[in-house]
Amino acid sequence: MFDFMMTEEQMKLRDEARALAKWVPRELILDMDAEKIQFPREFLKEAGKRNLLGIRIPKEYGGRGLKWVDDIIVAEEVGVASYSLACLWGVGGDIVAEAIVEFGNEELKKEVVIPLLKGEVCAAECLTEPRGGSDFFGATTKARKVGGDWVITGQKRFIVGAEGADWFMVYAVTNP
Repeated sequence: MFDFMMTEEQMKLRDEARALAKWVPRELILDMDAEKIQFPREFLKEAGKRNLLGIRIPKEYGGRGLKWVDDIIVAEEVGVASYSLACLWGVGGDIVAEAIVEFGNEELKKEVVIPLLKGEVCAAECLTEPRGGSDFFGATTKARKVGGDWVITGQKRFIVGAEGADWFMVYAVTNP
C-alpha cells in the first residue's frame, strides 16, 4: 500500500509486518516449496510473539482491535515473504479467530482464541467439500447435537493448515 494512503500508525504496523517478513528464513520458503516442511509452526509462533496475529480481533482476546485495512496491510507484507505463509497467517488469526469471537462462547474464546493469537496453538478451516467448492450455503456436511457433543457427518477437502492444526473449524449445516 502506498505511504501517502496510510496513517502514521498504519505505517508503523506495515513496518512491523515487513520486519516479520524479513525474519522468515529463505531456507524455510525453499523447504516449503520442496515440501520438506508441511507446516511452518515456527512462523506462527514468531507472528504471535510480535502480536501480528488477529489484527482485527478485540484486544481482550489478544488481538489488536484494528480495522480491515490494517489487516490487509499486514497480509500484504507477509505475502511478500510467501503467499503460502500469508494464507496460513490468515486462517487462524483471521478466519477461525473471528468466527469464534463472533459466534463462540466465552470459554471457547479463552481456550482457543487467546492461545491462537499468541502463536501457541494453530487452527485450520474445513470448508471445501468434494462436490466442488467452498460454498457456505451449499454445504452438505451436517452436525447434530447428541447429549453434550456434536456428531458431524460429511466430508471436507483442501483444508488449509490441516497438517499442523491443534483446532479445526468445521463448517456444517445444523438445521437442514
